Amino acid sequence: MSYIQPAPTEEFHRLQWDNSFFARDAIAVAADLIGAEFAVSGVGGIIVETEAYLPDDAASHSFAGATNRNRSMFGPPAHSYVYLSYGLHWCLNFVCLPGSAVLIRALEPRWELETMRARRGVSQGRLLCSGPGRVGQALAIGKAEDGLPLGGEPFRLSPPAKRLPLSSGFRVGISKAVEHPWRFGLKNSPFLSRKF
Repeated sequence: MSYIQPAPTEEFHRLQWDNSFFARDAIAVAADLIGAEFAVSGVGGIIVETEAYLPDDAASHSFAGATNRNRSMFGPPAHSYVYLSYGLHWCLNFVCLPGSAVLIRALEPRWELETMRARRGVSQGRLLCSGPGRVGQALAIGKAEDGLPLGGEPFRLSPPAKRLPLSSGFRVGISKAVEHPWRFGLKNSPFLSRKF
């Protein structure tokens, strides 16, 4: 199995870190988010793994159209879309173009680690935010955060200074549209949810 590494683009270097950053194709946004700093009420770290979901993507929550559950995916870009996975885990997405979003799969924990440890009930740093459910639990994400703008409280989001070395491959934990290599990660990061 081979993996592509998206090349740094001129677009990445001239992007404004505002709503226009997210008003683009979710695949490009997913790659460009690697290395960004993200925190919720001061708790967070560096985004090291993402997955893109598009409106015509059979694995996307938006594929069958807008519902009460996925309404935020059809709202403005640069907002959160939060959903409950399997009735257990709250998962955080960043909305891009209408009906598309980027799932935040893993963070490298940096800020308020003791708070994360208490919320997660584990002490090993690698296990704090390596997976979308763990990210949700460590950052205390819930339905209250659904639809909130990423540019305001409780969120803090800062761009990476440069394009970091990436790995990409097939998305995980899905049964449809499994052939799309729309999962991105910081190359060789020990904090990934799954190796590439």
